[in-house]
Amino acid sequence: MSATILEMKNITKVFPGVIALDQVNIRVAQGEIHALVGENGAGKSTLMKVLSGVYPHGTYTGDILFQGTPCEFKDIRSSEDLGIVIIHQELALSPHLSISENIFLGNEQARFGVIDWNKTTELTRGLLAKVGLSELPNTKISSIGVGKQQLVEIAKALSKQVKLLILDEPTAALNDNDSENLLQLLLELKRQGITSILISHKLNETAKVADSITILRDGKTIETLDVKKDSVTEDRIIKGMVGRDMTHRFPERTPQIGEVMFEVKNWNVFHPEYEGRQIIFDANLNVRKGEVVGLAGLMGAGRTEFAMSVFGRAYGKHITGTIIKNGKELKLHNVAQAIDAGIAYSTEDRKQLGLILIDDIQHNTTLAALRKVSNGVVVNENQEIIEAEQLRKSMNTKCSSLKQKTVNLSVGNQQKVVLSKWIFSGPDLLILDEPTRGIDVGAKYEIYTIINRLASEGKSVLLISSELPEILGLCDRIYVVSEGRFTGQLSRAEATQEKVMKLMLQGKGN
Repeated sequence: MSATILEMKNITKVFPGVIALDQVNIRVAQGEIHALVGENGAGKSTLMKVLSGVYPHGTYTGDILFQGTPCEFKDIRSSEDLGIVIIHQELALSPHLSISENIFLGNEQARFGVIDWNKTTELTRGLLAKVGLSELPNTKISSIGVGKQQLVEIAKALSKQVKLLILDEPTAALNDNDSENLLQLLLELKRQGITSILISHKLNETAKVADSITILRDGKTIETLDVKKDSVTEDRIIKGMVGRDMTHRFPERTPQIGEVMFEVKNWNVFHPEYEGRQIIFDANLNVRKGEVVGLAGLMGAGRTEFAMSVFGRAYGKHITGTIIKNGKELKLHNVAQAIDAGIAYSTEDRKQLGLILIDDIQHNTTLAALRKVSNGVVVNENQEIIEAEQLRKSMNTKCSSLKQKTVNLSVGNQQKVVLSKWIFSGPDLLILDEPTRGIDVGAKYEIYTIINRLASEGKSVLLISSELPEILGLCDRIYVVSEGRFTGQLSRAEATQEKVMKLMLQGKGN
C-alpha cells in the first residue's frame, strides 16, 4: 500500500450562516491522482483553499498532515514552501507578461537584487519541455490559447518543486484535444512521482485518470472509491454526488412544435479586427415555436460568432444576410434592438459578460429589461423585487436573499440568474450558449428542466453546446457547423454521435 502524503481530518469551515465543510476527511496516497467530485457548493474548492492556505489556520477546525507532519498554513506561500501548489479555475497569469516572467513571478531568479534573465530563460525552456510546450520563453501569455495557458500554470507549479498539485476544474474551458493533452500530462507527472488532486465535473475524465475518488455532498464526505477495486461507474459517482439515482440524465419532454418563428438566410460575417477574414459563410437556419434546436461544432467552428452576430450584430463586421421573425424581416443594428425584437442571448462567459458579479440578484435579474420596472427614468424597486422574487422561485435559485451578490452564488445558481435575466426580457427566441458549462450533474438537470419548460411555453430555443450527449438528449433538430459553414442538419430521430461528429469534421484540413 502506498504511503500517505496528505491527510485532512475532521475539517470544518463555517461562513456566516453556512457550514461549508462539516467534519470532512480525505486521505491521499503518495504518487496517485486523487479526484474530488461533488455538486457545486459541495465544498470541494473550499476544502482545497483550506489545504493551500487561502483560508489560513485558525479560520477552520480540524487537522492537516502533510508527509506525516501536522501543518498550520498561514497563507499560500507557507503551503507552497512545502510543495503544495494549487491551480485555480480562473487562471492567475498576467496576459501582458511573457511566459518566463509569469512562471517566475514572485520567485525571480536574481543575484544581488538583479534578475538573471539568461538563467530564467534556460529554466523556462526546461519547464516548458516537461509540460510539452514548444513556445519561446519570451512569448506573451495573451498570444497563446487557454489550453497552453493551463500548461504554463503547471510549469509554474513545477518551478516551485511541487509535490502535491491541486487542479480546480482544469479542463472546464478547454476543447477535447487540449483536455486530452492535459490529462496525459497528469499521467506523466504521476510517473515522475508527483501527486495530484483533481477537481472536475467531467466524470468521464475523472474515471479515466484517477486512482481514487472522494465524493463530497453538502459539505460532508460521502465516500472514497478505489477506481481499480470498486465498481466505479458514472452512475455510482452521480448517486453519491446528488443522493439519488439519475437513470434519466435528461428530463422527458413531448415536443409540441409549431410553425417556423425565426429564420436566418444567407448569413455572412467577417472578423471584427482582421480585414477580409470571413468567419461565417452563407449560413441558413430556422427555429419553430416550441422547438429546441441544437448548434453543434468543434471549438472555433463559429457557433458563438454566428449567435452573437445574429444578436444585434454583437460580433463581426460587414454582416450580410436576412433575419425573419414571424414572416417579417428584422433590421437589427444593435443589441437593444435585438432585445426589443424578442431575441435573447445567454453568453457562454457568464462571469465576464452575463452578470455584474458585484451586484445583487435583484438588479441582475431585471438588467436586460429595466423598462418593465421603471417609468423610463426611475426604477420602481417594489415592482423589481416582486418580479425578481417570482423568477427566483420559478428557477429554484438557492440564495440567502435577493440582495445576495451574484459573485457569492454557486456557478449553477449564477447560471439560473443569467437565465432569469433573459426570461424577464420576454423573448420569443432564447439563444443559450454553453448554458451548463462548469455545472455539476444535479444543477444541469435543473437547467435542462428549465429549457424544456420554455419550449413547452411556446418559446423557441437555440442551444449551443460542446457536449454531444447534451445536444442529442435535448434537441429536436441539430445544425452542425464546421469552419464557419453549416455542414448539415439532423432530426432527433436520425442524429447519432457518429453522424454529428462526421459533419463536424467536414472541411477539416482542406
